[in-house]
Amino acid sequence: MSAVAALLDSRSALVSLRRTLAPVPPSVIACHGAPRLRRALEDRVLDAIVIGQKALRSEELLQLRGQFPALPIVVYGTFKPDDGDLLARLDGPGGVAAVAVEGVDDALVGEIVRRAALSTERRRLLISAPRYLRLSEPIQQRAWSMLVGSVALPVRTDEVAKWMGTSREHLSRQFAAGGAPNLKRVIDMLRVVTATQLLANPGYTIADVARLLGFASTAHFGLTVNRIAKVETTDLRRIPPARIFEAFVRHSMRSRR
Repeated sequence: MSAVAALLDSRSALVSLRRTLAPVPPSVIACHGAPRLRRALEDRVLDAIVIGQKALRSEELLQLRGQFPALPIVVYGTFKPDDGDLLARLDGPGGVAAVAVEGVDDALVGEIVRRAALSTERRRLLISAPRYLRLSEPIQQRAWSMLVGSVALPVRTDEVAKWMGTSREHLSRQFAAGGAPNLKRVIDMLRVVTATQLLANPGYTIADVARLLGFASTAHFGLTVNRIAKVETTDLRRIPPARIFEAFVRHSMRSRR
């Protein structure tokens, strides 16, 4: 997972969220108010947003929701039976991905957030990808599993190799074995898939997404999109992530440029 932004009502809820996102926890950004959440949206790729009951009453948060409807929101707080109207405030595009009750779901909240996360959706959309990419060896499948969940970070080949406890040269050679595309190209494909997920939010510009995904410039981002999917960056708002992968398999998988 990438970062999770948390706008919660109590310190104990934040502690429970961080504890239950282990053993490989993402960065949890504690936000004290909607302005801090906006900064988090500008600074990091967020996999999910977790908010409490107080945040549901914030008009500024509702405005942010309108700008970022495709980012999963999990509500985690204390609720009474007549609090349904609060949850209904987030009706519309996106809505609420899941609800966890503080004091009841504390041991499960991390798993609830993981199930709702953007990276989990990406993993689901690409569940058949290893077969199409010919990733049949354990080292290929381990690298894929790591990348599909964390590609929102500017992942480099040497970082993946370090995480896997091997050399960059060995990983690159083994990953591309058996007719699979090279590792760098798969990383770029996943970054473009992630870009389509982010650009489903009108609050993000193409320049924002290029910066968040670690591209050197908007032009560099555009060149990568065209090389991977044979489309322009302006097309990404209307193309579903699965279409990016299909275009990659059809046109770009075998290239070694």
